[in-house]
Amino acid sequence: MREKYSAFLLALALLLPLSACGDTHTPSSPPPTDGSTLAVHFIDVGQADSALLLCGGESMLIDGGNVADSSLVVSYLESQGVDTLDHVVCTHAHEDHVGGLSGPLNACTANHVYSPVTEYDSKAYRDFLKYTSAQGLEVEIPAPGDAFSLGEARVTVLGPVKEYSETNNTSLVLRVDFGETSFLFTGDMERTAEADLLDAGADLSATVLKVGHHGSDTSTSYPFLREIMPEYAVISAGEGNSYGHPSDDTLSRLRDADCTVYRTDRQGTVVAVSDGTTVSFTTETDAAPAPGRDGAAESAYIGNVRSKTFHTETCSNLPAEKNQIVFSSRDEAAAAGYKPCGNCKP
Repeated sequence: MREKYSAFLLALALLLPLSACGDTHTPSSPPPTDGSTLAVHFIDVGQADSALLLCGGESMLIDGGNVADSSLVVSYLESQGVDTLDHVVCTHAHEDHVGGLSGPLNACTANHVYSPVTEYDSKAYRDFLKYTSAQGLEVEIPAPGDAFSLGEARVTVLGPVKEYSETNNTSLVLRVDFGETSFLFTGDMERTAEADLLDAGADLSATVLKVGHHGSDTSTSYPFLREIMPEYAVISAGEGNSYGHPSDDTLSRLRDADCTVYRTDRQGTVVAVSDGTTVSFTTETDAAPAPGRDGAAESAYIGNVRSKTFHTETCSNLPAEKNQIVFSSRDEAAAAGYKPCGNCKP
């Protein structure tokens, strides 16, 4: 696993800031000291979620993917020199978020463990509780308005603001502020809970949005996006997953919001680094992000050399990389004898 990430980690060391255009957000944390950074690692755990945040020598792990991802997450922590987790967050009790936390809780010393519930009827969640208890800790249920520091960053709990029977809607919602930049994590929260957050008047503005529910159409509504106004969005999803995540409708809303979109199913692990003013990105693969307000990528069409169809860059039915050909325009694709995809309708 160390070998897998070696080239990727070298790229991180050479990372240069990108200009952060568009609206700025009111910071909830003081200006960081010169040279300090907040690094957010959106770990590629396939059709699941896991993010590692590092700031000022402190660390926070938000979700751990599926049970099968446990060793991958532990290896990634080792590659970052992390043996203590100041904060471990289970956004909600579904296996693709809590399942992989047992390994890190077994391998690392933890100081705080958070979850929206203390009981859930699944082996994955019971194992999470077991390894939390083995640390001599109890699961903490944070309330909206609770806040704590992560190095020079400030973590604020925004939701859930109500009790829900649907597990996805119980997801802990966190905003992490670092200087003038901020990151919003919403777990798998769906539209009902999004609307309740809006009604509660939560300050959702963020530079980077970790898109809810792997890009499902059940999340990331237009009113929610209008309140956040993200410059960047990151989607954690598995390549060719059976759910069709991310949804074309969600991707369309993100395009309308004019934010640059990064996806783990296309770019592997995505790392965002904030210096308190700008946010810069590096990815595990060379796939370009979808176009956004900063012009990070230009529109292109992806052709399937086997089926002779062409797609938008954000189509959920993109061919395997070895079968891809890139066209700079729709006319170029048509001139080469390729027909438009019936799904994304380029």
